[in-house]
Amino acid sequence: MVRTLSLLILILGLAGCDQAGVPDPQPVVAADHDSFWLWAGVRPQPVLDQARSIYILAGEVRAHDPAQFRLLRPVTPVLPQGDLWLVVRVETLDWQPAVERKILALAEKWDRPDHPLTGVQIDFDAHTRNLKRYSFFLRTFREALPNRFQLSITGLLDWSANGDPASLAALADIVDEAVFQTYQARETIPGYERWLERLEDLPMPFRLGLVEGGQWRAPEHLDEIANFRGYVVFLVNSSEEQAPD
Repeated sequence: MVRTLSLLILILGLAGCDQAGVPDPQPVVAADHDSFWLWAGVRPQPVLDQARSIYILAGEVRAHDPAQFRLLRPVTPVLPQGDLWLVVRVETLDWQPAVERKILALAEKWDRPDHPLTGVQIDFDAHTRNLKRYSFFLRTFREALPNRFQLSITGLLDWSANGDPASLAALADIVDEAVFQTYQARETIPGYERWLERLEDLPMPFRLGLVEGGQWRAPEHLDEIANFRGYVVFLVNSSEEQAPD
């Protein structure tokens, strides 16, 4: 009986060691990173001075008005350093040709001789079942976008687990990177770990989007995935301020 009890204590102790070896999720601290999203209504933070990449929301296309590009940042941003990305938030793929022309004109305006524009990012929540149509949309936009600009997209975690391989391969032939959002609103998506298990199968360079202050624990061996390019942190205002969606 004593021997059995001792063995049980030993087993429980080893199990506890394994559990203790896994760090708890910690709040995302912007200063620990070097790539950021800066949305409309979010105040710039000193951490931007250390940025290697900044994705700035420039405008949006609303679902109820696909003929209008709504400009959210009329002043061309001036950055001391780092890659500059012009972000367009899109609610519909049925935008009109005039919208595309305005986006391309804005990209040319942001592309300054002393600080070239790195590229354009399309922020669109494409459902996994619609990836084929999204690929067609992006190919058309890529053909219109000058070659000197890269093309980035945001993606949903569901793509990694349930995305059609042929559709993902088509996307990989079009875009330079995808940034997968691990959060919704201002909170990390619960159970995100299970979606990240298939990331190594993604055929494109990708980053993971984190939200400032959200709980995060990096999966094991993430840095060993060949196409992983790091993180992008979505900056938020302090608790006294309210940032838009």
